[in-house]
Amino acid sequence: MIRIDEDRVFATIKERKPRIVAFNGPEALLGKISMLADRVSKEFGIDAYVIADPCYGSCDLNTDAAKRVNADILFHVGHSISIREFGNVVFIDAYDDIPFDSVLEKCVNILRERGVKSIAVLTDSQHIHEVENAKRVLKDNGFIVHATDGKGQLMDAQVFGCEFYPAFYARDNVDALIFLGQSVFHAVGVALATGRLTLMLDPYYDEVKEVNGIAEMLKRRAFLAIYKALDAQRIGLIVGLKDGQIMLNRVKDIKCRLEAHGKSVRLIALTEVTEERLRVFNDIDAFIQVACPRISIDGKFSKPVLSVPQAYTLLKILDGHGQNVEYDEFLILPHWL
Repeated sequence: MIRIDEDRVFATIKERKPRIVAFNGPEALLGKISMLADRVSKEFGIDAYVIADPCYGSCDLNTDAAKRVNADILFHVGHSISIREFGNVVFIDAYDDIPFDSVLEKCVNILRERGVKSIAVLTDSQHIHEVENAKRVLKDNGFIVHATDGKGQLMDAQVFGCEFYPAFYARDNVDALIFLGQSVFHAVGVALATGRLTLMLDPYYDEVKEVNGIAEMLKRRAFLAIYKALDAQRIGLIVGLKDGQIMLNRVKDIKCRLEAHGKSVRLIALTEVTEERLRVFNDIDAFIQVACPRISIDGKFSKPVLSVPQAYTLLKILDGHGQNVEYDEFLILPHWL
């Protein structure tokens, strides 16, 4: 069961005495967030808004919506990072209390069968509290468990969908990476960013799943999109409008380099990059989106839609360095932006 750190919400409101607050978080938590907002409104006699637009991570806080409803505090629930708050945004933990004991036992047997000796443990914010127990169990069973140090927004052992520092810097010291949780999305990202055997431990179905096959399929599709974009003359270059996705310097760099190769570049700004929105631009041959890289890696589009790592691979080929482009390595990066 997901447990939201409601004590921190109430303590923050008592300390700051806001007139209006807002809450947001991933769609799966909106029911619990809504009930929490109702309790806050009743307890303190203040307006508590639930911002119900889609929310996919700490890059997608929707602070603009909070400003529009005049919220003094925006409580962002469920995407915890190493920074506890900034400005009027307060990050609220949401932990999943399901145990991993049974699935860890199964994982130990699988690791032994595969001859794995050294591992690293990773997870998302919902299961970060389970990492130390998992490491202890694995060490007690004779495995070498390497540290997975956090960096930037990431806590130790934490990964995002596009940011993998703890996994990336552990990859050369391990035979396999263990991801705690049911998120194929995050586990596949680990496999793509490290090129290592990655096992996802799903405590709900009590199963251990290797995700490298899924990762390989997505990598092939992403690499094919690069080559499909090589002959594009008109390229739509998309900057994301969400809080953590506005990277104008990156857009400028890619634009200049494309134009140096004679490409026609149209600058586009979008909040949601979808097939439906891109169909409007029927004169564009291919797109590069500097927003969420997983849109390109995981999504399916009728025209090439490249992420930042794909875009720089495309530029390397256009620069005449195609012989240095390694299929197995273009996504092996600590951060895809």
